This record gives sequence, structure tokens and C-alpha cells, in this order.
Amino acid sequence: MCGIAGIVQVDYDSVQQIKSKLDVMGQLIAHRGPDGTGLWKNTEQSVGLVHRRLSIIDLSTAGNQPMIGENGSVIVFNGEIYNYKELRENLSQIWNFHSNSDTECILAAYAKYNDACLEHLRGMFAFAVWDKKNQRLFCARDRFGIKPFYYTVVDGVFYFASEVKALLPFLPQITTNPSALAEYLTFQYTIGEKTLFEGIHQLLPGHALCIENGKINVWRYWDVSYQIDFDHSPMYFQHRLQELVDDSLSLHLRSDVPVGSYVSGGIDSSLIHILANRDSGQNSLGFHGRFTDYSGYDESAFAQAASKRANGELHCIDITSQDFHTYIEQIIYHLDFPVAGPGSFPQFMVSQLAAQHLKVVLGGQGGDEIFGGYARYLVAYFEQCIKAAIDGQYTNGNYVVTIESIVPNLGLLREYKPLIKNFWSEGLFEPMDQRYFRLIDRSTDMQEEIDWSALDHHQVFEDFAKIFNNRANVQKEAYFDKMTHFDFKCLLPALLQVEDRMSMAHGLESRVPFLDHPLVEFAATIPADIKFQGGNMKYLLKQVFASELPQEIVNRRDKMGFPVPLKEWFDRDLRDFVMDMFSTMAAKNRPYINSKALLRNFGSEAHFSRKTWGLLSLELWHQQFHDRATEWRTLLTSNQDNS
Repeated sequence: MCGIAGIVQVDYDSVQQIKSKLDVMGQLIAHRGPDGTGLWKNTEQSVGLVHRRLSIIDLSTAGNQPMIGENGSVIVFNGEIYNYKELRENLSQIWNFHSNSDTECILAAYAKYNDACLEHLRGMFAFAVWDKKNQRLFCARDRFGIKPFYYTVVDGVFYFASEVKALLPFLPQITTNPSALAEYLTFQYTIGEKTLFEGIHQLLPGHALCIENGKINVWRYWDVSYQIDFDHSPMYFQHRLQELVDDSLSLHLRSDVPVGSYVSGGIDSSLIHILANRDSGQNSLGFHGRFTDYSGYDESAFAQAASKRANGELHCIDITSQDFHTYIEQIIYHLDFPVAGPGSFPQFMVSQLAAQHLKVVLGGQGGDEIFGGYARYLVAYFEQCIKAAIDGQYTNGNYVVTIESIVPNLGLLREYKPLIKNFWSEGLFEPMDQRYFRLIDRSTDMQEEIDWSALDHHQVFEDFAKIFNNRANVQKEAYFDKMTHFDFKCLLPALLQVEDRMSMAHGLESRVPFLDHPLVEFAATIPADIKFQGGNMKYLLKQVFASELPQEIVNRRDKMGFPVPLKEWFDRDLRDFVMDMFSTMAAKNRPYINSKALLRNFGSEAHFSRKTWGLLSLELWHQQFHDRATEWRTLLTSNQDNS
């Protein structure tokens, strides 16, 4: 786990001050790799790479980067290749290894398979290889977007980095991409390659990029497809799921340093923590954040139950409104842009705690998208069941859960009655894409605060619908598969951005065993009525691992993600802080924002709303990056002056 960055000239003779530029980029991602720094440049070819190291595999200097292979190719790599031992064995006949690192295995795989090396990598990764022989830069990002990769082209120069902040000094100006902003205001994340920064793109999950002969080419090398398997029994799926989870976890535990776990108290992180400690007892440390100031937010009892079952040692941190006041600006800085809800705040705090004890933690990210863990799936199916019951159109259980089977599970929605009321307040029984868009659209209570006439909300829906209705991935009219597919492709990368940034802010590696591509590819073949039987969220996962999990966790009916008492804080403890943020002269003149309406309506939103969170995060993002645009540019000029 590390930070990477680099420069390649695309269309003219030389990169001026290449070392100074690399130095600045390395400084801006230094927190990602506290164990070492490395820089390689070739001014003749106008290419340079920089690396900040967090040592996890092969702690010796042989694992340092940028790493130069015996064929002259050079790599910078962020992530972990979990099957590196198997790769090393298979490639030893064509490559003379000089380290025990997984990094060198990528160089060897590229030497043998070229771009097809990606098919042989099992893990999380973002890397760039300078191919000396062919004079090309080859870059790739892992299948799910666990590791980040951003890039921009300015004055014929290609810049890339693990974090956007390392690219900002090279932009002629820092401006907001309006179409990305419309997506953020709708979902609190973006759904394509664009970012909130105009001119900066992300390499999408499962994509590769090369620069050769002055041209940039980007392509998809992997995608998930919901080719449903109707030929096997539920028992087959149960056995196979257990095998794949166990196999993934055994690989994710490969490390030359100790491994711990995040433990939220939900099914996913609890299961990972328990299974990780099941055989060896060497991965016993768990980490949890709790809120005790207001009732209904303390989930530490469930985390303790999971830790007890794992024979583990749970470390807890009490998170307060003062912590929010102290760290929120730092959190937005590390995120690069606002994204994916308030869970980033406790994730930052728990990562800070974990980093005091070790370098690697396991998390349960991905379980909700793969196995159907979001309550909105049940809300959507509830409406679909009512419609089918009225119309008398019950069909195969893979497509419609019956009203009779779903009723026993509706108690899970007790905490979501305000959301259901809002969901049904406008429209009912509309097409699936419109209904699901309505469920995940967080802009419905921001009509006064946002100048929508200057933003294209309709285009956001069109872009959403292309993904939601993509028959190349979901070939049947399976509502469950359509919903989980969209969240897998769009929400999950946003959550993984939080996972990466909040851990790496503290030099901590976060691993996500559910996101192993053999497991994900298998899960996509499971019929919806097996994964989501009777509207029972994560039904199959709970069936398979019921004996491993404490019953109080399996039977939970009140789990709501990583709950944060924002409503209470914004109404009381942090009201003055938030009002001050929204009342500055700069805040009152933000494009697309009606500051008068924002201040007038502050505190009026429903309990489940994320309006204040989303707008506060956006304002703090403006303060960190837009209002300091001159400072970002000065970083480069001052470094050049000192070099």
C-alpha cells in the first residue's frame, strides 16, 4: 500500500523541471507512504515516476520503488497482489527475481503477458509501468476501484497520481465540473470518469490506460455480468460461497506485518473479523468507533459480541461532536472532494485509532452491494410486490418477491418510515429505473438551496438509466440485480474512495476480502430469490455463516450503516460552527448555491436527510481547494525556486 505519481510528455520535446514536479507530487501524497520515498526520471524520454512506500510485503530495501526490472522496465505500484506467491512460482522460469515483493511479480507478469497480465492479478492495485523496450506507459486500476488513479493532461504533459491534490499544482486554474456537481448533488458521488475538478479524470475500475506514440488510449479489461445460474440448487450456492469466502480471506491475510480488523457491529465486518481469527488466533485486534452522547447510535455492544466470538481484543474510541469540529476540514482535504455520506468521519477516527497499533486492517466493504444489504432494496421490492399483487402478475421468484413472503421482513423498515413516506410522496408504480432513481436521489429536499436551472438534473437521470438498464450486464428484468449492479458500479467505488483515503490519511492499509473477483463473479450468477429470499437482506450470506456469527448480530433489525448523530449535532452542539461555515462571504457567493435559502432552511430537514452534510462538505471542499487555488499553484513555483 503506497502512493504513486508520475509524468509523461505526450506531444512535444521535453518536460521542464521534471524533478521539481515529481518532488511536489511526492510531498502531497507523503502521508500514503511514511516508510520511504523513491524517484526515477528519464529526461531523454521525458518521463518520471515517484513513490511513497508503506512497507507490507518484503520489508527490505529490495522492495523499494520505483522498481527497475532486469529488462529495464520501471514500475510504481499501490496496492497488494494477493496471489503473488503463485505468480512468482509460475514466472520464475522467465524472470530472475531480486526481491520477495508482489511489486516485482507485476513486472514479471507484464514481461510475459504484456497488457494481458491484468488477467493474472488477484488483488487491489493501481500501477504504472514504463516499458523501456516499447517506449510506452502502461497503467491499470483494479477491477473494483479499491485503489485510486487520477490523471490530467496540461500543455501536452500527462500527469497521474493516487490523489487529486497531487495534480492540482499543474492545473492552469481550479474550477468545478458542472455535470459532476449535478451528480454529486443527486447521489453525493459521481458516476463516471469525471471528477468535481474540471480537467481531472479518474481511471475507472476495471480499466487500463497506455500512452504510446503520443496517443492516450483507455479501455475496459474486466466487467461483472449477471449471467444467472438456474441449474444449481441452493445447497450448491451455499457450499461454493463458503469456499470462495474462505479462499479470499486466506489470501487477504498474507502479510509480513500484523493484520487487524474494523468491527462496526454489522454482519460484514463482524464476519471478516471472526473468520480472520478463526484458525491462527494471530489477527485478534479489532477497532470500533462509538457515539454515546445521544441514544440510538452506540453499536459497541454488537462489536464486542463479534470480538468475543473471534477471541479478539477490541479497541474502541468514543467519537464526539468536538472531534467533528476538530477534524472535518482535514477529512475533506484527505478525501480530495466530498463523497458518499458522513461515514467518512467515523472511518477517519477509527483508522486513526487502528494506525496506533498496526499497519493493515480488514474491512467488510462490498458485502452490501454483492449480497443485498441495503434497506432500500426492500423498500423498492415492497412497492413492486404491492403492484404485482394488485395486477395479479406474480412471476418467477427471481424477479418478484411475493407480498406473502416479504411481510415477515418488513419490520426491518421500522427505522425507515420517514424515507418510505418521502419515497411514496411523489409517484408510485412507475418504471423500475424511475423508482430506484427516486430512492437514491438525495437532491429532492434541496430544490431551494440549489440553482437547478444551471445544472442538468435530467442528464443525471439519463446517465443513471444507461447503467441501471444496461442489458450487457443484467440481461433479465431482475429488479434486485439492476439495483445491486448500479450500486456495485457507482456507489461502491465512492465508498472505496472513503475506505482508501481515510485509512491512508494515517498510513494504514485497508483490505476488503469480499472484493475478490472470483467471489464477485460467482455471486453475480446466484438467482435473486436465493440471495434475497423473501426480502431478507443478505439471506444467503447469513445462511452460510450463521454458525460463525453471534445470533444477536444475525438477527439484528436496526442496523443502519455507520450511524452518526449529525441531526442532533447540527441542531445543538455544532450549530454555530456550521452556520459560520455557510455565512462567510465566499460561501455566500458560491456558484449554483442559493446561500440565503440554505441559511433560512438550515436545521429543517428530516432526520434521515443528508442535505446539511452534503452542502457542508461541498462548502469545506470549496474552502480547501478553490479558495486556496493560488497556494496550490505556488507549491510548484516555490519548489522550482528552491531546486
